[in-house]
Amino acid sequence: MKSPVFENGDVTADVVIVGSGVVGALIADQLAGEGRSVLMLDAGLRIERAQAVENWRNMPFKNRAGSDFQGLYPQSKMAPAPLYWPENNFVELSGPDGKGFKQGYLKTVGGTTWHWAASSWRHLPVDLEMHSAYGVGRDWAISYDEFEPYYCRAEEAMGVAGPNDPALQSPAERSKPYPMDMVPWSYGDKRFAEIVNPHGFRSVPIPQGRSTRPWNGRPTCCGNNNCQPICPIGAMYNGIHSVISAEQKGAVVLAESVVYRIDTDENNRVTAIHWYDSEHNSHKATGAAFVIACNSLESPRLLLAAANERNPAGIANSSDQVGRNMMDHSGFHAFFQADEPLWTGRGPAQSSCIVGPRDGAFRSQYSANKMILNNITQVTSATTTALKKGLVGAELDAEIRKLATHGVDLSISLEPLPDPNNRVTLSKTRVDPHGIPCPDVYYDVGDYVRKGYDAAVVQINQIAALFNAADLRITTSLNANNHIMGGCIMGNDAKDSVVDGDCRAHDHSNLWIPGGAAMPSASVVNSTLSMAALGIKAADSISKSLRG
Repeated sequence: MKSPVFENGDVTADVVIVGSGVVGALIADQLAGEGRSVLMLDAGLRIERAQAVENWRNMPFKNRAGSDFQGLYPQSKMAPAPLYWPENNFVELSGPDGKGFKQGYLKTVGGTTWHWAASSWRHLPVDLEMHSAYGVGRDWAISYDEFEPYYCRAEEAMGVAGPNDPALQSPAERSKPYPMDMVPWSYGDKRFAEIVNPHGFRSVPIPQGRSTRPWNGRPTCCGNNNCQPICPIGAMYNGIHSVISAEQKGAVVLAESVVYRIDTDENNRVTAIHWYDSEHNSHKATGAAFVIACNSLESPRLLLAAANERNPAGIANSSDQVGRNMMDHSGFHAFFQADEPLWTGRGPAQSSCIVGPRDGAFRSQYSANKMILNNITQVTSATTTALKKGLVGAELDAEIRKLATHGVDLSISLEPLPDPNNRVTLSKTRVDPHGIPCPDVYYDVGDYVRKGYDAAVVQINQIAALFNAADLRITTSLNANNHIMGGCIMGNDAKDSVVDGDCRAHDHSNLWIPGGAAMPSASVVNSTLSMAALGIKAADSISKSLRG
């Protein structure tokens, strides 16, 4: 076991990683396990699970009803993230769909997987060759066959439970079974699939990063149903699990450490990273390999802000692509009352999803979609609705019971294309408490997504009719899903991309920028497993480079 060396507030390590979310933590865990000294720098605070659970229990009803998944995680005053309770102006949003890019990520040791739904989907093989197959978007610098073993390793590292019947998989192209069998469906998942699947829809189990048997110290999921915003028992994978594992192997994590400067030598290799601590004191980390593993908004923000004399447009930015091609799965919701009770709210927050519309020849014209049957208890929303009707006593109880048991909430995601005009830039007027420019984001989903929305609405009406739905409501404003991608896009050509197939920067031979920032296509499924797999692939590349 080898640890970083500290001297006068500065640090030397074999590998210096910025960000301790799922990507950075998995890289740290692997390299520390190989005997490398690893330093992880995270801008956020460190919080214990028990405190987060207590904070959730004590959260005001208004916040809970409004799905405030951030408020239970205290944020460092020196390293703000975009917050909405109350809303701050850390990120300034513009463009036709800027308001729909309101990301709810955390700056906390362990990252935003503290409050994710644990959906652990793979891209389809064709998703990695969108331009070749459908004439839109961009191709990856690697093939699905090359990437597939890393999906297996990510599923193993995160403890993913999924269906091992190929008929229930999406995609079915797998070389190994899931580490654990699928999370059992609730009555609502089963009944929903029974009704929609005979009519051309395909509702299948969601692969999930949660335990269906004891796994690496994690207990079996017992269906608390508040995976978002916190799994109270730790059955669901969080980045903090990999952080702790890396620490046990000698890695060191420094919280409230905000990186602001990156040094490079005459060969444009990175030589040092500088950060501010919570008292605004500056420190330096030197090493052999460096990793920027923040999310897809914060990584380009850092690279742009860290511009130096040799890289005046920003670190890794000779292509002018840093900050460009921002993506998220813009989404919307459909709500209706079914003509029979479905009893959602038992088990994990999400367990089944309609995936039939995630691929087809139509993708040359408009976005794919997926439709998740939300299994989060509807008692809170039902209570809010019933109270607005002025009901009291037994009538109030009966209405809450009816709305909660018959209610259907479909969460629909749409597939964006990479567009260099959708970008994060540095604010010229706003800075954080350390004086680092805040991010500005311009975002336009484009007609590809808008046409996809129209196609999805037709499908929703068909589904609602199967349930003899009452009170069908389909939201028209697109919402963010916190699946931030792009900003440091992958490609074979250094002139129009930032990193190669190993997420290694074209401009700097000892710098890796793995995770969502590198992804050239979004597919329409949650991005975390793909991010994790890219992190593990980058870890292999780093390991090889360190061996010389």
